[in-house]
Amino acid sequence: MKNDKKANNLRTALILATVALVRSSMSEENREDGLQEDSQAGEEKRQNRLMFKKLLVIAVAMFGFGYALIPLYKQICELTGVNILTPKEINLKEVSNSQVDLSREVTIEFDANTQGPWRFRPVVSSMKVHPGEMAQVVYEVVNKQAYKMDAQAIPSYAPQQAAAYFKKMECFCFKQQTLEANEARQMPVTFYIDPALPKEIKLITLSYTFFEVGLKPKAVTAKN
Repeated sequence: MKNDKKANNLRTALILATVALVRSSMSEENREDGLQEDSQAGEEKRQNRLMFKKLLVIAVAMFGFGYALIPLYKQICELTGVNILTPKEINLKEVSNSQVDLSREVTIEFDANTQGPWRFRPVVSSMKVHPGEMAQVVYEVVNKQAYKMDAQAIPSYAPQQAAAYFKKMECFCFKQQTLEANEARQMPVTFYIDPALPKEIKLITLSYTFFEVGLKPKAVTAKN
């Protein structure tokens, strides 16, 4: 009996020792797993912080590049003569004024003749300009018929020598004009006098003859 009791006590002690050993081993494994998890979490946080810094640097660099791109592009456009962002307006007066002869003044008289059912006249009868100075005059025309008509204007100059020095940039005489029935229209003439105009010429008369296309215009001499 005593031997059996001792055997039972020994088995119980062995079982308890085994259980204690298993528990100890499991606790050790859990501690190791926890350390590994903490290490992985720390590594992930470190990687996230590193990625955030990289993205921040990229964002700042892109913003700086975009900010500097516009003035850089403008400089390239100015060097190449191409300007898409802010196209410059061409001021013909500023261009021509670089050669304006302020020491001289020429009187320009405007005249109008018609061949057909028109009312045709200049808005002003005369103006004074400096050679090289850009100027503009407006002619008015009215089709007095109840149907559409095509017309053409032919200029003439007095003295005739002045024709070579009267430079038109825009003129209704450059092409035929089509007017609807009873239509009224204002037509500009933009011009300048060549500074090479002989100094003895101080008065130029510009005369237009406005005639219906299909009719042979009669010769008209500008008034002196």
